[in-house]
Formats: sequence, C-alpha cells, structure tokens
Amino acid sequence: MTPQPLRLRLAALLGLTLTAFGAPFLPALVQAGGPPRPDAAPMSRVQAFARADALRALGQEMFFDPSLSASGRQACSTCHDPAHAFGPASADPVMMGGPALDRPGVRAVPSLRYLQAVPPFTQHYFESDDEADESVDNGPTGGLTWDGRVDGGAAQSAIPLLSPFEMANADAASLTRSLAAAPYAPELKRLFGGDIFERPEDALHAAGKALAAFEQNPAEFYPYSSRYDAYLAGKGDLTDQEKRGLALFQAEDKGNCSSCHVSERANDGEPPQFSDFGFLAIAPPRNEAIPANRDPHYFDLGLCGPYRTDLKDHTDYCGLFRTPSLRNVALRTSFFHNGVFHSLRDAVAFYATRDTDPGRWYGHKADGTARTYDDLPEAARANVNQEPPFGRKPGGAPALSESEIDDVVAFLKTLTDADLAPKTDAPRP
Repeated sequence: MTPQPLRLRLAALLGLTLTAFGAPFLPALVQAGGPPRPDAAPMSRVQAFARADALRALGQEMFFDPSLSASGRQACSTCHDPAHAFGPASADPVMMGGPALDRPGVRAVPSLRYLQAVPPFTQHYFESDDEADESVDNGPTGGLTWDGRVDGGAAQSAIPLLSPFEMANADAASLTRSLAAAPYAPELKRLFGGDIFERPEDALHAAGKALAAFEQNPAEFYPYSSRYDAYLAGKGDLTDQEKRGLALFQAEDKGNCSSCHVSERANDGEPPQFSDFGFLAIAPPRNEAIPANRDPHYFDLGLCGPYRTDLKDHTDYCGLFRTPSLRNVALRTSFFHNGVFHSLRDAVAFYATRDTDPGRWYGHKADGTARTYDDLPEAARANVNQEPPFGRKPGGAPALSESEIDDVVAFLKTLTDADLAPKTDAPRP
C-alpha cells in the first residue's frame, strides 16, 4: 500500500483541499452560520503550510504534557516513548493509567511510528498496485489501533485522552479545562478561535488535530533511515546472516513473513511499510499477566469486540487483529496485541513452531495433550490463520530451524531507524 504524498496528508489533516490547477487551499468543511473561525477561513498555500507548522509545534507541546491527564502525571509520551520508536519503554504487557495510575490497560501499547501510511478501515480492500488485479479482495484492512476502529490521528487521540484506564479525562469538558490552563492556551485560541474553550467538543477535536499534526512530522515519525532502507537504496550492505534472514523472511516455504509484512518497495518507489495493514488471527497464547484475563470468560476478540462494537456480529472476524509494521520491532520488549512475549526471538519462534510444538506455547491439559489457541473461545478458533509458516502437523518439522530463527531475528534488527539504532547498527556507506 502506497502512503499518500506528504502534501496531501497535510491538506487532509487540516481539513483542506487543493485543486488540480494549484489554486489556493480552500476549507473542505464550511462553518454554518456566524463569522468564520481561524481554522475555517480560506488560506493561501503559504498560510496553510504555516498553519501546519504551528499545529505541529502545538501538538508536540501537548504530547509531552502530563497535565492533560486526570492524574496530572501521564502524558502521551509516558506510553509512547520517543526513544522506543514512540512505543512503550516498559516490558509490561499493558500500561497503568486512570486518575490514580492504578488501572491496568487491556492491550499492548503500539508504536506511533509509520502510521502515516495506514489506510482508512474498510471491510473489503482491493490492492491493485502490486497485484495488478482489482478483483482480489484482501478483506478487512486499515484503521488505527489493534482493531482499526478509528481513522486518522485526531480520532485516535481521543481514545487515550478519554479512556478511564489511560489519561482518564471524564469528558471533553474536563479535558478543555486542562487545555485552558495550559501555557499553550493562547496558541489554541489563535489557531481555533477565541471561544474554543467554550466549545468542549471542538476543543477535543482541536487537540486531536494538533497531536495528529505532530505525528505527521517525517523526521520524528517516518524517517525511513534504517540499515535496510540504506540497503534498498544501494547505500549500504547487510551481513551474510542478515541476507540469509531476509531470504527466509521472504521465502513462501520458510518464514513467508513478507506475505503480510511487505518488504519490497512499492511500484512507485515508496519504501516498504512492513505491513499490509490487514487483519489476521495469529492466536498468541493467553497472557495471564493481564488482569482482565483473570476472568476465564473474558476474551479480547479484536475486530469483533469487545472494544470495537460495530462488527460484533461478524463471527468470522473474531480473534483478528491488524498487522503492525515491523519497523523498529527490535526495540520492543512486548509482542503481539496481548504483550505475551518479551523477546523478539520468542516472537519469531512462535511463528515457526506454533502448530508443530503447541505445548511449548500453550501448555498441556491434565491428560498430557497440548492445548491450542487458548486465548480464543472455541467458536473463534476456526478463524486462526493456517497459511505458511502455520498449518503444519504437531510433531512435524517446523518452518524454521533454530539457526534460521536467529537469521530472521538478525534481519529484523536492520529495520531499526538510524536515530534509534546502536552506533554499530548505523547505516553503512
């Protein structure tokens, strides 16, 4: 999937359109009644990009501001640490939040890097650029969060701001009071109107637009500066082990990882995103460290609930979660939506041996037989993906040997961006 050009993303972010003939930016949404607000007035090209810069700067201040949480101690950056590709620094499977920072979350915190390329959610995605066949329906695709229930950074930001187990603002009015007391309140008024704090829902949306603008900063959020990017550009090389890992990653009869985690440039030359943004049921083991899982009747079913409710009747979607990008995956300390694994090697080994050695991952029943897919109810287990490297018989040969697992891990470490990589892993000339 090809990411939109930056200019189009900025225009969409600002709620603006640009004609094919280079006319000035015009508001896509016109305010009904009353004088136009600063965010609704027509703008020239220069003004529109100046506004985008101002929104980025404002969003950056908000991102690191703990006063926007009910506890006064939790900022966006608390869970989305810049030093960890805007993912969690902690190895805990879920983060703590709420007014007293004592309420556990329910899913592992994802990275915010490389979300600019995620398309809006659709149940029927037809990818024609690479497959050259518009009849191929790739099924549910896109959207942000593990279950794709929102599109765009502005809508996504409202989730943690209002979630009772995250930043825990009771409602838009509560958040607005914090925004009005913040040192950047005058800038919010300048950009969104002097009465912005009298309109709580609009203030919530304004905060979301600013945060989304910050998350569209290429240098911070999609630099494409890894050693693998340098290799693709002919400006660096990989070690022999890393090349073996790449071959295994792409081979359909081995890792077959690139079938979902796309590793080749797009037809237009855009760097690979290492995700097709589709949804799969991988069935990682149940994570007993998540407090919600202490209830044996509780199951996180991803696309069909419980946090996404519009698709709850699609039983064929139960257990499906969106495929994350593998960029900067070596910086993570918890893997999959439930954070059940704490090493990259274990995550790769799970793919290779889930079905050949299920007892290793799911444990055993009282009669000694291996459990399978223990974090899904029986009715949803038919949805579990069986395409390679999965689908092999118990006791059979795994898709990858131990040394091949090491090779794939070595390759995945080349996906760390240069600003986050150890000096020895910096792009090579």
